[in-house]
Amino acid sequence: MANKKLKIGIIGTGGIARAHLKAYLNQPDVEVVAGADIVPGKAEAFFAGTVGAGAWGAESALSKEEALEGVRCYDDHVAMLEAEQLDVVSVCTYNTAHAECTINALNRGINVLLEKPMCVTTEEAVAICRAEKSSKKILSVGFQPRFDANMQMIKRIVESGALGKGYYIQTGGGRRRGIPGSTFIEKDTGGIGALGDIGCYSLDMVLNAIGYPKPLTVTGYTSDFFGKDPKYYKESARFEVDDFGAAFVRLEGGTILDFRISWAMHPNSPGDTILFGTDGALRIPATDCWNGSVGGPMRLYFDNKLGKKSSKMVPLRTNLFKGSLWNQKIRSFLNAVKNGGPSPIPSWQILINQAIIDGINRSAALGREVAIEMPEI
Repeated sequence: MANKKLKIGIIGTGGIARAHLKAYLNQPDVEVVAGADIVPGKAEAFFAGTVGAGAWGAESALSKEEALEGVRCYDDHVAMLEAEQLDVVSVCTYNTAHAECTINALNRGINVLLEKPMCVTTEEAVAICRAEKSSKKILSVGFQPRFDANMQMIKRIVESGALGKGYYIQTGGGRRRGIPGSTFIEKDTGGIGALGDIGCYSLDMVLNAIGYPKPLTVTGYTSDFFGKDPKYYKESARFEVDDFGAAFVRLEGGTILDFRISWAMHPNSPGDTILFGTDGALRIPATDCWNGSVGGPMRLYFDNKLGKKSSKMVPLRTNLFKGSLWNQKIRSFLNAVKNGGPSPIPSWQILINQAIIDGINRSAALGREVAIEMPEI
C-alpha cells in the first residue's frame, strides 16, 4: 500500500468536513472519491462548493478552486461503504452518529479517521475499540493539538522527571461566549456539549503528558445557565446539553485531576493548567478562547541546587513542519495506513478520555461520586 493512491470517503459534510477535505487536498497520494450525508443533496452541494457548512457558517463553503468534480455522493453512509472500494473514511457527523458510522466502516475493512469527540458514552467507545481490534484496521481520533510543538514540550518536561512524582493537576479552558449552534446543542445529535466539544482537548493535554493512567472515580458537575438563557444565547429554546462542566477525578497511581470547561462564562478563563509534582511544577497559561494550544510561555518551578525556590520560563515553540496542525493530523494518519500502523492517536487513550467525560455526566445526573470501570477490549 506504500505506493498506492488512497481512496477517501467522507461521512458527514458539515463544517468540520471542510477542514478534513482541505487537508486531504494537500496530500499528493490520496483521491477523495465519495461522500455521504443524511440531508439529501447536501453532500453534492458541499463538494461543488455551493453551500456553507452547518455551525461554521458561510465561510465554510468550499471555494470554486477547491470544489471537486466527479465525487460520488450518497444520502446513506452504509450505501457508500457498500458501493465504493475505499481505503479510508473520515467520520465528520454529529456526535451521536460517530460510533455507528465508525463501527460500520471498520467492520467493512476500512481505516477510519474519527473526528472528536470519540462518541458520547463509554459503551460506544468500547464498541468502537472492539471493532477496531477485530478489523485490524487503523483508527485515529481527531486530536490535532497533539502535534503542536508546545503540547509536545509539556509531555517532554513530564517525561524528563523534572516534576518528580505528579500528584495533582488542575486543567480546563473555555470561552467567555462561544456556544456553537447547529447539531451541537441538541441531545439527539450533540449528546454532550462543551464537555465533548472542547473538554476532550483539555483532558488530552494533561492525560497524554502523564501517560494516560486509568480513571478510578469522578465527581462531576454540569450546567446550562448560559445556553438556556435568551439573554446570552439566541437559540436558547433548542439548547439541551451542557455549556459548563467540572470534575474531581481520581486516577490510577494517586494523581488527582481537577477539571473545568466552558462554552460560556463571565471570566475570561477558568484558570491556568498546573501540574504539581514532588520535585517541581509546571504552569501552562490559559488561552482566552481554548484553541488547542497554550496562552503564552510556560513556567517551570523547582528548588535549585542550593535548595532555594527557583523557576524558569519555558519559551513558546514554533511548529517546524510545513502546513497546519490539520495537515499533520491527516498526514500522520495516512502514513499509519500506508505503513501498517501504529495509529498516531491510539484509541485506548481516547477511550479513557471518553470514559472520564461520560463519568462526569453520570455523576452530575446522580449528584454523587461514581466509579469508572474500564472494560477489557
